[in-house]
Amino acid sequence: MVPALAVTAALALAGCDPDEMASGGDPSGAGSRGGAQSATGFGASPLDNADGTKPGLAPLTSDADRAAARKVIEKVATKGRGPKTGYERDKFGYAWKDSVDGVPLSRNGCDTRNDLLARDGKDVELRAGSDCVVVSMTLKDPYTGSTIEWRKQQATKVQIDHVMPLSYDWQMGAARWNEAKRQQIANDPLNLIPVDGPANNAKRDSGPASWLPPYKPVRCAYALRFAQVSLKYELPVTAPDKKVMLELCGG
Repeated sequence: MVPALAVTAALALAGCDPDEMASGGDPSGAGSRGGAQSATGFGASPLDNADGTKPGLAPLTSDADRAAARKVIEKVATKGRGPKTGYERDKFGYAWKDSVDGVPLSRNGCDTRNDLLARDGKDVELRAGSDCVVVSMTLKDPYTGSTIEWRKQQATKVQIDHVMPLSYDWQMGAARWNEAKRQQIANDPLNLIPVDGPANNAKRDSGPASWLPPYKPVRCAYALRFAQVSLKYELPVTAPDKKVMLELCGG
């Protein structure tokens, strides 16, 4: 039998918190850059990550959490999807702009994409001499449930998804916003998740009634995150999208 003190020492040398290991990990998945993630490995629950600064998107598995998610989704307004006329990605600012006021992680010297890779990746390696540029990491992808070993040479293997797609935002009211507000939703970590590239390509500008993450356990969490963005920016969703979002969380 290995003495308990020896086990504790081994865990400490491995960089593990023995108390956290004994309790099954931090159920909230709270953490910051390089911080702890939830026991599932997917990151934080959206119920415990209202500003999007914690890593990932953990599945909601308990009845209580799913009920809490439904209460949030129920607050979302609905309306028909407007025309896409006039939409261009540039209307939301150039991609991954750091100098956007009013959103977390802005003006920290790192562009939004690298902020998100560092937020959600494990074993993150930065370019030599850089405090920002991520060149490799391991990602537990919430959309497919797979683990992705990512290197910068294969940049499109991991893409940053706008949970509420920008063209969807445009059609639901962002066409009438000023440029500053459009830049906020395009760079807000609440609306951004690094995910499997092919899954993101398949989603395009779909709402939840048209596309859902292939990994079924994360779908309620995804619906809740969609609702959180909708409520923060006072953007409605279509009635079919809201219906599906509630159903995904047991409503």
